[in-house]
Amino acid sequence: MNTRITSPDGTPASRFAFGTMQFGGAADEAASRAMYDACLEAGITHFDTAHLYTEGAAETLLGRFAAPHRDRLVIATKAGYAGGAGRDNILSQFDTSRRRLCMDHVEILYLHRFDPETPLQETIETFAELKSRGQIGHVGLSNFAAWQVMKAGCIGARFDLSISILQPMYSLLKRQAEVEILPMAAAEGMVVAGYSPLAGGLLTGKYARGETGRLTGNERYAIRYGQDWMTKAAGALVEIAQDLGTDPATLAVAWAARHPAGPVPLISGRSASQIAPSLAALDFHMDDALYARLAALTPAPPPATDRTEEA
Repeated sequence: MNTRITSPDGTPASRFAFGTMQFGGAADEAASRAMYDACLEAGITHFDTAHLYTEGAAETLLGRFAAPHRDRLVIATKAGYAGGAGRDNILSQFDTSRRRLCMDHVEILYLHRFDPETPLQETIETFAELKSRGQIGHVGLSNFAAWQVMKAGCIGARFDLSISILQPMYSLLKRQAEVEILPMAAAEGMVVAGYSPLAGGLLTGKYARGETGRLTGNERYAIRYGQDWMTKAAGALVEIAQDLGTDPATLAVAWAARHPAGPVPLISGRSASQIAPSLAALDFHMDDALYARLAALTPAPPPATDRTEEA
């Protein structure tokens, strides 16, 4: 049975989610508010943030913007990126997040990344405690391998706790999730909210136009998307978008949503104008032929088994 995530008044989580990583950082309060309003207008009900983002400004701004609409929104935050996944750190960071958000409860709390130094049972038991208090509705895992997810699920079963949602990287240039994460999620009824569907902006074509962004200002992103074939694929996507009379960002986000497992693209940006093409993907119809044409621009990851003759 597929997990159904809803807001306090029962409004379903939207097909796309919006990530607030730029709130209070690259996007000042006015730009952040404009993006939030544009998302509401487009029908977005699922907003994602984290304890780590912009030293708390992202959670604070999201809480302020969301207050008048709280009952119809799905709010997700994350803990444990820094300081480990031990009980004390998770509880402390989540308490801070709730104060910033001015919310007693969030629909989703993610563990932001796997912590090999902390017994997973301690972490999952802490999440179960938060759920029993009524402070979280669903448990999420971000940046986890499939085996780590299933291990967490097995431990969670001891506490009558399930893993509802995953947050892996997923785009036309980063397709590793297709090997095990997406099939596993489909089989187990988990939602997948794939982040960076625009590959740090590379799939928008902006760097070829001489514009700046994460790839020019962040060494990690420059390394992550620094292979020549990625630049070539991005250029080919721009050409296809021009032929179709649409924006490459619209194609990239629509492609990320089109996988049979039904992932939820986690879109983001620095301004309302920048996120408009991503929001346009909500209404873009991508048929099988176009999906396959775009998929052919990049190498599919190898299967999970060496028995490729049976794949």
